[in-house]
Amino acid sequence: MQITLSVLHLIATVALKKTPLFDFHKAHDGKMVNFAGWSLPVQYKDSHIVSHMHTREHCSIFDVSHMLQTKVHGKDRVKFMESLVVADIAELKSNQGTLSLFTNEKGGIIDDLIVTKTDQGYLYVVSNAGCAEKDSVHMKVRLAEFKAAGLDVDLEFLDEALLAVQGPSMFRVLQEGLKDNLNKLTFMTSTVATVFGVPDCRITRCGYTGEDGVEISVSRLRAVELIEKLLANSEVKLAGLAARDSLRLEAGLCLYGNDIDETTTPVEATLVWTIGKRRRKDKDFPGAEIIVPQIKAKTFRKRVGLVSTGPPVRQHTPILSPDGKVIGEVTSGCPSPCLKKNVAMGYVDSEFAKNGTEIQVEVRKKAVGAVVSRMPFVPTNYYMG
Repeated sequence: MQITLSVLHLIATVALKKTPLFDFHKAHDGKMVNFAGWSLPVQYKDSHIVSHMHTREHCSIFDVSHMLQTKVHGKDRVKFMESLVVADIAELKSNQGTLSLFTNEKGGIIDDLIVTKTDQGYLYVVSNAGCAEKDSVHMKVRLAEFKAAGLDVDLEFLDEALLAVQGPSMFRVLQEGLKDNLNKLTFMTSTVATVFGVPDCRITRCGYTGEDGVEISVSRLRAVELIEKLLANSEVKLAGLAARDSLRLEAGLCLYGNDIDETTTPVEATLVWTIGKRRRKDKDFPGAEIIVPQIKAKTFRKRVGLVSTGPPVRQHTPILSPDGKVIGEVTSGCPSPCLKKNVAMGYVDSEFAKNGTEIQVEVRKKAVGAVVSRMPFVPTNYYMG
């Protein structure tokens, strides 16, 4: 039986998951693409560069409802989560969150995630859409072990929308829809509030752009209502995956599957800061016997930032020593709209990892000069209070 390309395209389209805002995106000229099995807008009417700069200068909304949102309930919830991640969850204050990592016994990174210790008797966890199935199975397996041991813990996978509102105008835009003072909510803290008349929204002051911003978890039934009220402010525009990727790269933030994966350790990825001091001392997280010794000893490779001029540097571009030897590979790269230079990150042999080291990248079979550079490439503007 012959299957035409149009039928295959239809099957692929039908198979994609849709966020609660799918029809909204289509109605606003969103150019939909497949991202981690979801149909999401890569951009809207504005170009990628215009959206990127609007976020840096004003405020943009990103639909991130594809992310896996989980609540961890029960009196042993902290012990449960600490059996999976490298962070010190116990030391978090009420409604404080932290970036953490699921690690495996070999020291590799299963996923990165944000864990918030809420004052409502549960942990709120947000992890990557591309790892949703893997993460949920990983947590369920550990859940079964905890329950078999008589411990009190339960998982609740949420079916909510998630909106990222990012940029320097975010505060003024969102404050109009809140009764409480948004200044009370500092970077990586969270609260539940009514936003522009929409109740029970979880607002977390964080994001993936390097700018001041929030992520709002909202009922899927009220998501369109909320986004329309936010867009009523002329400061606010819709932005898609293209701008989100270049913004996060300028901010030096990793993309799982590109910059970190199960073959990279937190030390190699320069994410040692995510490992709690108590956790390092106790060595009681998956892979600790491999990861903790790496903190003092040098690893063979290290994630670094790179800046270059000339042709763009993309993923899988070889990184060369000054004499042309392959010393690593680019994991993410793009022209920086803010810096008007190429920015990238990748892994290099540790002897070349010092900031300021002049190296080369191989673009279109030609060696182009580059410099190992400190990240973030563009200063971050997180609200610290």
